[in-house]
Amino acid sequence: MENTHQYEVNLHWDSESRGTLSSPALPQQIEVAIPPEFPKGMPGIWSPEHLFVASVNACLMTTFLVIAENSKLDFIRFESKAIGTVEKVDRKYRVTKISLKPVLTIPDTMRKDRAVRILEMSEENCLISNSVNTAIHLQPQVITE
Repeated sequence: MENTHQYEVNLHWDSESRGTLSSPALPQQIEVAIPPEFPKGMPGIWSPEHLFVASVNACLMTTFLVIAENSKLDFIRFESKAIGTVEKVDRKYRVTKISLKPVLTIPDTMRKDRAVRILEMSEENCLISNSVNTAIHLQPQVITE
């Protein structure tokens, strides 16, 4: 596997405060806009803030899938909620914190502490989390079934 990768994302302004994201590598497009909390914001459309928080959350999952497989961790379900906090700091808006709340369901034959450690390793090794200045807070929950 190569050590350098590139991901092309194109943006086309459509109208008002709305645009469309696309990539030559992907069939779907994503409509984006200013979030409704800001002037000229539009409700019901993905915002850069949503996408930023989503990328950290999705990276947690994809990193977890690789580490769980390499660790031979059997699991039944993985779900995760991410909550990003935007604050004005030094007269500029920033995403200051993202709380990641994964819920992992494992068979009752597996050890919870091992599953938590694998979730922690996943957050520690997430390339998106490691690429941003935002504080990432992992609050894992492991359920046995």
